[in-house]
Order: sequence, then structure tokens, then C-alpha cells
Amino acid sequence: MRAVRLHAIGGPENLVVEEIDAPVAGAGEILVELSHAAFNRRDVFITQGLYPGIVLPVIPGSDGCGAIVAHGAGVSGPPLGTTVVIDPMLGWGDDPALPRADSSILGMPHAGTFAQFVAVPAQNVHAKPARLSDAQAAAIPLAGLTAYRAVFTRGRCTPGDVVLIPGIGSGVQTFALQFAKAAGARTIVTSSSDAKLERARALGADVCINYRTSENWSKDVRAQSGGGPTLVIDSVGGETFAKSLDLARPGARVVTYGGTTGDAKVRMFSIFWKHLDILGTSMGSPADFAAMLALFATSAIEPAIDEIVPLDDVVAAAQRVAAGDQFGKVVVSV
Repeated sequence: MRAVRLHAIGGPENLVVEEIDAPVAGAGEILVELSHAAFNRRDVFITQGLYPGIVLPVIPGSDGCGAIVAHGAGVSGPPLGTTVVIDPMLGWGDDPALPRADSSILGMPHAGTFAQFVAVPAQNVHAKPARLSDAQAAAIPLAGLTAYRAVFTRGRCTPGDVVLIPGIGSGVQTFALQFAKAAGARTIVTSSSDAKLERARALGADVCINYRTSENWSKDVRAQSGGGPTLVIDSVGGETFAKSLDLARPGARVVTYGGTTGDAKVRMFSIFWKHLDILGTSMGSPADFAAMLALFATSAIEPAIDEIVPLDDVVAAAQRVAAGDQFGKVVVSV
């Protein structure tokens, strides 16, 4: 089969397309012939050596959609030919609150989805929501799961919430916006790109603030939120996270799943005086994934796709993700 592999750390330019042996479905596994995969920032971090426990060579890619072509021993369904989407969280375990210490994510060290075939545990395979195309379904798994758990399982988003989503444009934050709107919440998004803010507005964002051109973006957020957000979904970290704590309304929830600008220096007073809940999250449980797919199946939400590229263009696509130029997901046609 044709597959993208990483043999050495050094950045996206080290990704290469090769002919290698196709996997087989082992006991308890299903073999999927992929039609589409999608990038996450995790894939870029792995090429840059910015991820723990890197094992090389590896086929990256955590997101995928395709058709079942074989069942391993002990597996009876879904039937061959079923179009499925793959849950990339491997070995979460039985506790819905926390993953097992030995859990992992598809795409490293387990061979990922930037290939024509992938073998995964049968419980990680789910029928594709019928209303979505293969490309749309492939855009969902890692980012959608992370956003769903952040917004609903951890953030407990309700129709009465005012949700601040800094740094709109990434796959996860774009899904967070769509999920919060589906819950009936009022949403405020920030970006340094007017183009990204326009696309966010088209997805339903109620307030769009350019933090680079605003005289005081945090003051704008406070004015537009009626006294501060009741829920913050953050992956920026650094000064943005610190300001979010200051902005948050008393009793608010602040959910973090990343820190792209580094660690934050926070005022403890903002936390204890306002009785804030600060909630960490990453990935999601099997129940989160099933509930997320059900939301896509029954709502009008469609993943925001920045572009669809062929497998041979993965280097340029990864560089686009590394630069943060995309809005939504960069999908790979396998």
C-alpha cells in the first residue's frame, strides 16, 4: 500500500510517501480501506519532536474514514463494505472520567491513517453518519472528540451560557464553536485574522473580535458578554489563559486542552474569589465519541474543511497546519 511515513525528526518536510506492506487485521481488529484522513496539530508536533514517546518510523494520522475490508479473529461486525469513521483514542478504559495510564492515540506509536489501509480495534470503528460525506467524516475524530468533551462533558455547556473561544480557526476550536451554538449558547470568538473571523461568523459566532486590531480585546469581551463569559474553551494558554480567568464571570468554568503560547502566570485572586472551576481535558472517552457522532447524525453541523489535498501533497499540507493558516480541518484524499 501507499503510506506517509516519518523516519526522522526535523519538521513536516521529513514526511515521505512510500510503498510498504499493508497491515492485516489481528485478533479483535478490523481492517479499514481509507478514503480520507485529516491533519491535526499533533501530527506536526510529532514531526518536530515536540511530543512524548516518539517511536520511528511511524505512519501519522489520527483521523480517518473508509470501508471495512476484513475482520480479525473474534470480530463479527459491522459487515464488510460498511463505511466507518475511526475513534482515535486507543485503550481509554472503563473509567469515563479518566483514560488509563497506558492509553494512546492512533497515529503514533500505532500506525495511523495517512495510508491506504489501517487496522484498529473493533470497538474503535463506528458507522459513518449518513448525512456526511467521507471527507467530512474524516475531519471529525480527534478534533471533534476533544471539542465535544471540552464543551459538554467537562464544560457542561447549556443554552444560558456565554462561551468565549479564543484563537478560532483550529480544528478543535471550530468544532467547539459549532457545538456551543448547537447547545443554544451565545458565543464570542477571537482571532488575529479578519478572514478567520468572517468564516466563524458564517458558522454562527455571535461576536467576533480581532485581538490584534482591538484597542483592548479583553475589555471588548467583557462588554459583549454582559459581565464576562460563563464558559471559556481555551487551547492558547499563556497570557490569553490568564486574561480569561480575569474575564470569567463568578462561578464560570474555564476548560483548557492545550497551551500553544506556553504556560500562564495567573492571579490566584481571580480563581478563588470568583469560585471558578478550572478544568483540564484531552481527547475523550468512548461514550464521548458515540455521543458526538450522534450529534452529527441528528443536527445540521458540518465540519469546517479548509482544503482537501492528495496524499502526495502532505508536506505542504502539514506546513500549512504548522503555520496555523488553516480554518478548520485540512483533509487528505487517500
